[in-house]
Amino acid sequence: MTKLVLFVDWVLKRSLMLLMAAIVLVVCWQVLSRFVLTNPSSMTEEIARCLLLWIAMLGAAYAYRTGQHLGLDIVTSRMPPLWQHRIAFVLTAAVVVFSSIVMVWGGGELVWLTFELNQMSAALGIRMAWIYLVLPLAGVLIAFYGVCQLRCLAAKIQLVPAEESE
Repeated sequence: MTKLVLFVDWVLKRSLMLLMAAIVLVVCWQVLSRFVLTNPSSMTEEIARCLLLWIAMLGAAYAYRTGQHLGLDIVTSRMPPLWQHRIAFVLTAAVVVFSSIVMVWGGGELVWLTFELNQMSAALGIRMAWIYLVLPLAGVLIAFYGVCQLRCLAAKIQLVPAEESE
């Protein structure tokens, strides 16, 4: 399991790096074409919007993996270790259920619906289903990381830190 988690971490981290580099280049080209060349590109705004969506969703999965997501531990940090462990287990299970139902199943329904309706992107001319595909993909990643965390919590071991995947 450790090797699989580290491989998924590596792929996700590299994908986010590529997406960030791409959005920087696209936005720079947008500014350059608009203000320097005075001939704004018609596709750069939509490309940047799609890249931002992919970065946000995949970044949320990576933030969940690294523990950098928003969380309040004011109450749980004052509890005994046994209760902290139990609450962590319940909350992680809730994350797995939420990401599976809302993101994977609901996001999959959205992708399927936009694919069936042949909804196209205005400027790019591609199917919106390809853009929305990030929702179930991020849900699968979050559920995967949650299940790995549940296994580690059940065995009372620490999940390998994300920094070791570098």
